Amino acid sequence: MSDTATHAPGSTKDGETRRDFLLIATSTVGVVGAALAAWPFIDSMNPAADTLALSSTEVDLSPIEEGQSITVVWRGKPVFIRKRTDKEIKEAQAVKLEDLPDPQADKDRVKKPEWLVMVGVCTHLGCIPLGQKVGEPKGEFGGWFCPCHGSHYDTSGRIRKGPAPENLYIPDYAFLEDNRIKIG
Repeated sequence: MSDTATHAPGSTKDGETRRDFLLIATSTVGVVGAALAAWPFIDSMNPAADTLALSSTEVDLSPIEEGQSITVVWRGKPVFIRKRTDKEIKEAQAVKLEDLPDPQADKDRVKKPEWLVMVGVCTHLGCIPLGQKVGEPKGEFGGWFCPCHGSHYDTSGRIRKGPAPENLYIPDYAFLEDNRIKIG
């Protein structure tokens, strides 16, 4: 008997038939089709462009003079940006950590000593502390003062007196250039 006589018509030597090929090809096309059909639903779970735009903000620091502060909005919260004077920097660096309710060194709160960037929301009950504008009370430590319950923050945004349990929050930020930062 020859080799062809031992196999059924339409089969191959290694046992694969046309039916096996069609099953694999159809399954592959079905999986690819299901993935293509599901993609719009998966993609719709990504944040919208307007939401992504709010997740970060760039700030030009060049117009800010030494000793001045500005407030920008990031994720719906005020962010205080202050170009500190040499005196403010020295005061912040001279504070003993054991004197602080929430010990944190000044160098751990800033990327460049002259620039302080922090979320301007009191950590006690979410009020906005005073001290950003000229003429507003700065509290006993020359920084910010929350009049609602009497929290006093120093020139590094650290809580020094009052009911606030933590320092003012430092957001993620990076210097894009010497006078330009990106928050978020």
